[in-house]
Amino acid sequence: MATRKVAQIVEGRHAVDGAGVHLRRVLGINTISNFDPFLLLDGFDSSDPADYIKGFPWHPHRGIETVTYLLKGEIEHGDSLGNSGVIRDLQCQWMTAGSGIIHQEMPRTSEKMLGCQLWVNLPASQKMTTPAYRDIEQKDVPVIKEECAIVRVLSGNYRNHKGAMKGEYVKVQYLDVEIKPDCIWIYSETPNDYTLFLYLIDGTLAAGEDFLHFEEKACALLMSASTNSDSEIDEVKVKAGPGGARFFLIAAQPLRETVSWGGPIVMNTKEELDQAFNDLENNTFIRHDKPMYF
Repeated sequence: MATRKVAQIVEGRHAVDGAGVHLRRVLGINTISNFDPFLLLDGFDSSDPADYIKGFPWHPHRGIETVTYLLKGEIEHGDSLGNSGVIRDLQCQWMTAGSGIIHQEMPRTSEKMLGCQLWVNLPASQKMTTPAYRDIEQKDVPVIKEECAIVRVLSGNYRNHKGAMKGEYVKVQYLDVEIKPDCIWIYSETPNDYTLFLYLIDGTLAAGEDFLHFEEKACALLMSASTNSDSEIDEVKVKAGPGGARFFLIAAQPLRETVSWGGPIVMNTKEELDQAFNDLENNTFIRHDKPMYF
């Protein structure tokens, strides 16, 4: 079986967002083409509450899904659907903004805040779908213990284990993988034509046939080098360093659609984007009939 090769490494940059949250923006507007359908990945790792306590007060989204996954920490949230709660260790908030939602995410002081937020683009046909919210608790996530790894299946499937989510509009494979020191882990369940990347959140890791090393808090895009049919599957091969490694494996079929991006709103055309901001100004942004939660 052929092995996917590391085609691109994105280290990201320091950024400040929300009301003053310090984070690492790894994926963004400059990586859209290669990482389609994934738009943004913000990583956070801090033991200083001053880096994040101001949070993300009420703000809108349209045309995307946001996936917030915490390894450690607490984030209080609420939205215009009337949902509210707290994301805690090994919990995930999966929100479909669809036609429009307004929400806030306010971190609580914690010993450590460690995790990331991923934005998944919605296909043009589903940009204006009804907003939805899913709270994934630790008990909902299958945990597969292997000889050299522990794999948590947030979304998709892994070795006949169904994840806590399946993805209504974009079928996202989202695995949280811990590998023991110096161990090799091999994965072969994603078709070659799917976008697949690894986000290294802790430790050291090498990937691909040549075991190319990349740094913590960076993303490595792995692509098929084979000439086989796109429906075939090349394996992903990684090796942890002497301290072990923890990373997220994230994959989905690209949409290959135009993108018009304005802050928290992502549509297909400038006209659609302009309409979204006009809706905000005219107080017609929320299209569903449930009460606002703020």
